Amino acid sequence: MDLYIYYQVRDADHAALHRAVTAMQAELGSAHGIAPQLKRRPQPADGAVWTWMEVYPAVRDGFDAVLADAVQAHGVLALTAGPRHTELFTDI
Repeated sequence: MDLYIYYQVRDADHAALHRAVTAMQAELGSAHGIAPQLKRRPQPADGAVWTWMEVYPAVRDGFDAVLADAVQAHGVLALTAGPRHTELFTDI
């Protein structure tokens, strides 16, 4: 199962959020043997708000709870502009 999470980021929070998510993904990757990715849309939505996406490929059941704990520990929610949206996809 692949986990995709997308959310909005204000321009002013870009650097701090990048540091937080990069550190979080490094820990998760090491602890769970996965290769997380961080992406963003090439252009901001309204000139100052960007859409970012975290990708967690080939995660096991229950990883969403582990991720929720990591998000909390790294203060990610305080730096996003609105909710984090989660999507799960499986290979065909």
